[in-house]
Amino acid sequence: MSNQTAAAKTAITPRRDQDFPEWYQQVIRAAEMAEPSDVRGCMVIRPWGYGIWENMQRQLDVMFKATGHRNAYFPLFIPLSYFEREAAHVEGFAKECAVVTHSRLEVNAEGKMVPASPLAEPLVVRPTSETIIGASYAKWVQSYRDLPILINQWANVVRWEMRPRVFLRTTEFLWQEGHTVHETEAEARLETKQMLDVYEEFVRDHLAIPVFSGEKSESERFPGAVQTLCIEAMVQDRKAIQAGTSHFLGQNFSRASGIQFQSRSGTQEFGWTTSWGMSTRLIGTVIMAHADDDGLVLPPRIAPIHVVILPITSKEETRAQVLEAAEKLAGELRALTYFGASLEVEVDQRDLGGGVKNWEWIKKGVPLRVELGPRDLESGTVAVSRRDQSAKAKEFLPFPELVRRAVELLNSIQQNLFDRAKQFRDSHTRVIDSKEEFYDFFTPTNSAKPEIHGGFARAHWNGSRQVEDQIKNDLKVTIRCIPLDDPAAPPEVGTCPFSGEPSSRRVLWAKSY
Repeated sequence: MSNQTAAAKTAITPRRDQDFPEWYQQVIRAAEMAEPSDVRGCMVIRPWGYGIWENMQRQLDVMFKATGHRNAYFPLFIPLSYFEREAAHVEGFAKECAVVTHSRLEVNAEGKMVPASPLAEPLVVRPTSETIIGASYAKWVQSYRDLPILINQWANVVRWEMRPRVFLRTTEFLWQEGHTVHETEAEARLETKQMLDVYEEFVRDHLAIPVFSGEKSESERFPGAVQTLCIEAMVQDRKAIQAGTSHFLGQNFSRASGIQFQSRSGTQEFGWTTSWGMSTRLIGTVIMAHADDDGLVLPPRIAPIHVVILPITSKEETRAQVLEAAEKLAGELRALTYFGASLEVEVDQRDLGGGVKNWEWIKKGVPLRVELGPRDLESGTVAVSRRDQSAKAKEFLPFPELVRRAVELLNSIQQNLFDRAKQFRDSHTRVIDSKEEFYDFFTPTNSAKPEIHGGFARAHWNGSRQVEDQIKNDLKVTIRCIPLDDPAAPPEVGTCPFSGEPSSRRVLWAKSY
């Protein structure tokens, strides 16, 4: 997916095919997106990275509200006893929890600050909110007339991370979490699938990333859930990233929290609940799916800036004229509507060399770069560069034509990024029917590049946890999802290559982040 030849000099060192994890960190650094904080495992999201998150948040929020959900906010601190009500849930999160045990600080005899007052009950710093939100829902729900409750919150969460990686795995991260209560099981299951569909549409149409959707195996389910649905994306080292999950919780959390209502027949029933979420992990997914060896490549729909105009003002006598033309062009572009909002345009007037400025914006992934100098004023054209093409590629367009075609160019970049990612994913997805071929597919053959191998394997599975665990232990490969049944297609029966037993369908296997 690179626009660079193997011998070409690139802005990011090392290249993707040399050291993918380090390349990823260098792309983030070069684009000034985020950096590790002084608190181990946490990150500082810089304005460029946060601008991307703001666009994701704004666009997802519109989609949530279109499906009837409203936003609310719930406490960051959760009493430990709330977790203890749902055994499977607390067991699943126990090792990741940060716990507050004291309030206040005081100076001891040695002059050091120490915790002062033990809390009557420890408080867990929110790793997820099913239990604390359930406590509120138990108060709000009395009758079937109170249902459904369809609420989302935008928040931060804390999950103690032993091996942090910016955006992908951090101790504190930003996300949204939806929590709903329904009168019937059927309604809750429909909600679970509807929100998965929303996520799939968002990742596909806004982030330009193709995904596989399906159900998690029992061992990979959200703690306490009856069913977990997910979408899985492939990134450029051929690993999978879970890009969104939606959970059908049955009545497990309702029973734990006491969410009961009087039914239409007058009996007391427990509510049927769901939860679903996406996080800043998606920013890492975008980087790994689209960035190249010159830096970040952003889908236009989530880019903080769509067009950057680079005035060439090396001569003082033409500086004012060039800047005036640049601002006029920017004004005409800002008057355009792209994806329901005004086009975001930046005129970079910093006192820096043109080459330096150009490379800064390349590394930030801005979709369109426009160079404008004295010669362009004479010719009536500007040099336009697309970030999805070679850094040296330029197209010279008359001023009016750029304004006329700007939205078309952005749409073309958006589609090209999706097509490119889909071609990459499909070329590294293989149907496999033998154990030997499966193990070869996921076993590195180049010791210098041990991480660049494999991809997605579509292979039969007999449903055995033993088989699943064996493959995980042998290859660090897991079932990413069990594809949802297609009503228009009969199930593909076959034989599990690991056990020799019958299998009713193929499942998706991969190494993952």
